[in-house]
Amino acid sequence: EAQLEESGGGLIQPGDSLKLSCVASGIAFGREAMTWARQVPGKEGLEWVAAISHTGGAPAYASSVKGRATISRDNAKKTLYLELNSVKAEDAGVYYCTKGYVCTAPICMRGPGTRVTVSN
Repeated sequence: EAQLEESGGGLIQPGDSLKLSCVASGIAFGREAMTWARQVPGKEGLEWVAAISHTGGAPAYASSVKGRATISRDNAKKTLYLELNSVKAEDAGVYYCTKGYVCTAPICMRGPGTRVTVSN
């Protein structure tokens, strides 16, 4: 069964850093571009955060996180990562990894998500 499973969310203080992971199973992970996206309170649909090619090249970042985020992957471990520094209140939300490059449509395969709460 094809699955994505995110982890690493939780309660984060403003200014702190977080690292999210997404483990894939049942898919040819090393042949797939991947995306991190988030569902933020009060907004419809997923907002893309970062994307990476199947080889780990061509990282792309949304303007809201550019300079603070690093997307990476370990194809041997079938794992996708997102590091986010200087976390802000507006970074709060449920973070998903999705299969595809900048793939946020409902049709995009995604995991159950991991919630990030930003608060003092």
